[in-house]
Amino acid sequence: MEADNIFSKQQNKVEDFKFDKKVVSVFPDMIKRSVPGYENVIIMSGLFAERFAQPNSNLYDLGCSLGTTTLAMRSGINAPGTKIIAVDNSADMLERCKTIIDSDQSDVPVELILDDIRNIDFQNNSMTVLNYTLQFLPPDDREGLLKRIYDSMLPGAILVLSEKITFSEKQNSELLIDIYHSWKAHNGYSEMEIKQKRNALENVLIPDTIPQHVARLEKIGFKRCELWFQCFNFISMVAFR
Repeated sequence: MEADNIFSKQQNKVEDFKFDKKVVSVFPDMIKRSVPGYENVIIMSGLFAERFAQPNSNLYDLGCSLGTTTLAMRSGINAPGTKIIAVDNSADMLERCKTIIDSDQSDVPVELILDDIRNIDFQNNSMTVLNYTLQFLPPDDREGLLKRIYDSMLPGAILVLSEKITFSEKQNSELLIDIYHSWKAHNGYSEMEIKQKRNALENVLIPDTIPQHVARLEKIGFKRCELWFQCFNFISMVAFR
């Protein structure tokens, strides 16, 4: 696993963050040191799949990156006739993901799709996972995508939504973001790396508040939505069809 040193040198102009070859090569280290609770979210994605995957249905991993969530879901599924459809719009990510998936021994079929998740025709859906993906879509596109996912879901299906969030109260936001940056520093990132990474994501990752997420999901029709994980400004929710 290569160390994430993408922002370790001073950049005259910090470009918008992209999931390119440079990021792919360090992504496991980057995500481990940048997203608190990431491993727990992945493990739970597999446990949710074990409980909620329905026979002869599709499960979706949207924004699959290197397939970590896909593998967790794959290891948990017991229902016969299921298929995982894993989607990402980064060719570099998906190329590496295919290698990882091909080396896995599970017999649960996985279809890898290189495309924008807004273009996917969702069908026969018993579980959809959006782990740190919705936040990269333009805010105006989020409800439409989630509505299409909801409309494709079987009774009893679930949506797992993991996100970086913001807070309505400025004091809370500043405190938790500051603690989060201290956590990143504890993981070996310099002040310059933290600042440059934040600048790179500023126009790319636009977070919502928890009430915004809940209100959107309830408006679409999900009968209940539970916040099952939070660490600083990172959360994961499960919504029930």
